[in-house]
Amino acid sequence: MIPSSFPSKDEMARLSAAMLLEIGAISFNATEPFTHASGKQAPTYVDCRKLISFPRIRSTLMDFLTVSIMREVGFEAFDNIAGGETAGIPFAALVAERMALPMTYVRKKPKGYGKNARIEGAMAEGQRVLLVEDLTTDGGSKLSFVDAIRDTGARCPATAVIFFYGIFEGVEQALADHGVQLIHLCTWWDVLAVAKEKEAYDAKTLSAVEAYLRDPAGWAPGVMV
Repeated sequence: MIPSSFPSKDEMARLSAAMLLEIGAISFNATEPFTHASGKQAPTYVDCRKLISFPRIRSTLMDFLTVSIMREVGFEAFDNIAGGETAGIPFAALVAERMALPMTYVRKKPKGYGKNARIEGAMAEGQRVLLVEDLTTDGGSKLSFVDAIRDTGARCPATAVIFFYGIFEGVEQALADHGVQLIHLCTWWDVLAVAKEKEAYDAKTLSAVEAYLRDPAGWAPGVMV
C-alpha cells in the first residue's frame, strides 16, 4: 500500500533527479557525445534500467510514481497497468503491485507466430489502462503502445514515466491531442539543477549540457551557453 503523505511534486522531481545521479543512471560527456537512437549526438545520456539493481532507490521512485499517478489522475482511475516492451515491464509490475491492479505488457510489434499478439496478459474491452514506461523523449513510441492497447477495445488515457526529457517542443501537446496525459517524475532540467548544486561535473561540462538543453537541434560539440 502507498502512504498518503508524500513530498510536493517539485521536491519529488529534485529527489528523483538526485537518485538517478547517485546510481550513475545519468551521464554527461561534452567531448565524446553519446549517439542516441535517432542518430543525433548529445552530451547527455540516461539509463533508467539501472534502477532495477538498486532496491532502495527503485522502491522510493516507484512510490513517487504511484502517488503521482494518484494525485494527477485519480485513486480509482485505472483497471489495468501495461508496461511497454522492454524497459517499461519491470516498472509496470512494481506500480501494478502498489495499486493492487492487474498487469499486462505491450510488444513493440506482433510476435510473428501463434496469435500474433501485441498484448501479453489479460486486457478486456472497456478497461482503463495506464501505460508505464521508463522514459519518454518525443512521445513517438508511446503512441504506438497506446494504439495497440486501444485496438483491444480498452481505453488508455494516460502514460506514466520516470524520466521525461522535457526539451523538445510539443511533446505533451502531441500526446494530449491523442487523448493521453503524461505523468513524469523529473526532466533534464531537474537533473541539471541537482548536478550544479552537487557539483557532480565540472563547469565546462555543465555549460555544454545546458547549451544542449536550450537548443538540442542546434547543439554540436564545443557549443557553450
